[in-house]
Amino acid sequence: MNTSKNLFPHDHYVNASRRKELIKQKPLLIWLSGLSGSGKSTIANELEKKLFENGYLSYLLDGDNIRVGLNKDLGFSDEDRKENIRRISEVSRLMLDAGLIVITAFISPFEEERELAKSLVKEENYFLVHVDCSVEKCEERDVKGLYKKARAGEIKNFTGIDSPYEIPKNPNLIVDTEKESISESVDKIYTAITSQIK
Repeated sequence: MNTSKNLFPHDHYVNASRRKELIKQKPLLIWLSGLSGSGKSTIANELEKKLFENGYLSYLLDGDNIRVGLNKDLGFSDEDRKENIRRISEVSRLMLDAGLIVITAFISPFEEERELAKSLVKEENYFLVHVDCSVEKCEERDVKGLYKKARAGEIKNFTGIDSPYEIPKNPNLIVDTEKESISESVDKIYTAITSQIK
């Protein structure tokens, strides 16, 4: 039974505007999208470190960490991937309301789900970074041994092998981890977002 018509969200005294004044920063969702092995998690971790060292309060949501907790009931079918991203988007929206800078590191292979995230948090609070790296290079790195398992048929619906990755049409920024070092990519993102979080 759908009970949504009986729900009445409260307006709280401590709202997003008051939190923003208290923390003295503007919340922003920095959404990193790219293939497995492209460097998303490493960049996200180093970016959060840089934000922390510069006095910003942030929170990092990483794909594997979320899937062992909040989304442990989801698999890797297209539908489960979409639900995974929908939940992450809702969590990110709550964290933005709390005044935090949120960094997410998810493959998020479909344009539809990235657009959903943007619509949930509002475009002005969303900064999409395409972590660009060829599938050949990611497979060569194969940090977690996942491409090898996917090629052997041990993992189904693996992005870049037997499931598609839709390259973002209009990212706010592209970092190329085949040509850039991690520190170069992090500096590039940090410079690009600075005016939005002050």
